[in-house]
Amino acid sequence: MRLAGRLNLYQRERFPLARTSALVLVFSAASVSASAHLAGRAPPDWPTYAAAFLVTLLFFFQLRVLDEIKDEEDDRRYRPERPIPRGLVTLRLIVGLGIASAPIAAIACAAIDPRILILLLLVWGWMLLMAFEFFAPAWLKARPFAYMISHMLIMPAIDLLVTGFEWMPRGGAPAALGLFLLLSFANGCVLEIGRKLWAPENERLGVETYSALLGPRRAGLLWMVCIGAALLLLATVGAATGAPVVTAAIGIVAAFLVCRAGQAYRNDPSPARQKSVDTAAGLWVFACYAAAGFSPFLEGLWA
Repeated sequence: MRLAGRLNLYQRERFPLARTSALVLVFSAASVSASAHLAGRAPPDWPTYAAAFLVTLLFFFQLRVLDEIKDEEDDRRYRPERPIPRGLVTLRLIVGLGIASAPIAAIACAAIDPRILILLLLVWGWMLLMAFEFFAPAWLKARPFAYMISHMLIMPAIDLLVTGFEWMPRGGAPAALGLFLLLSFANGCVLEIGRKLWAPENERLGVETYSALLGPRRAGLLWMVCIGAALLLLATVGAATGAPVVTAAIGIVAAFLVCRAGQAYRNDPSPARQKSVDTAAGLWVFACYAAAGFSPFLEGLWA
């Protein structure tokens, strides 16, 4: 198989570009818009949105590259079906693509405002700490929730950069930006836990999941608690952006629907329910950012 075909297969398995791009588009556009609404400013022009989307997409790819480096030994031992251990592509090639994406991200940041490069370096610095497991891999491995918190802090770090495309060139960060960053952290936890709620028959030696750690019922409840926390933060952000009604309405409906998937998994942790929770986690994050970033436009139509 030619290199292009192997890379296409790799992205389908490890970095599905179409699905990831759709989520990143909503995430980045909503973050830029939310920053403007929180500050009481008009949304910026389209180049700002385009640069934020490109940089965010590259960030998520770089996170995948770091995962490939970090998990190389475990993948070889426990997940030999993945693209790198089975020989579809080499780790060196994927790392090379990750490195090549770095100057593209830097150019996109500098094109909007060179000061954004400071935020870029901040995010890269946290990513490198994640890659080295904060120089305490054994300590973190023995403490799964400390591991999750340390790694999920990358989400508000990325959102600080993405919102920075709006506030850095336009007068400074809005006062309520911290609420939006907390929402990003909560959503990161929803995604992280949701993808590690497995059916008992799918649990594998060497693969750590919250369902194995806590049991399906307690792990499913933890996931729904994270959704509840994210919903409360979303409603607070909606009040700060001037769109409390639409934001809360979207959030409540979305939370109800995805929590139904969580409860179904708790009652019957089957492979089908495992997949539905993973899907529901992505749908929640999609709806949450859409509500936070775009509800002020809708509420403005009714005013």
